[in-house]
Amino acid sequence: MSLNLAPNLPDPDGFYQELIEAHAGLDKAQSDAFNARLILTLANHIGDRAVLRAALEAAK
Repeated sequence: MSLNLAPNLPDPDGFYQELIEAHAGLDKAQSDAFNARLILTLANHIGDRAVLRAALEAAK
């Protein structure tokens, strides 16, 4: 599997809205902790170290 950087969400604006709403009412520390949990959850779902490494590089 390789990292897919092409648009892949059928409703990216809808997902972005859900992401923003998930942060509602959180302070900075809670928001940072939520982001860390989300990243680790998605990394576990992907499960491919090469893809995760490529994503880390792409995000720089």
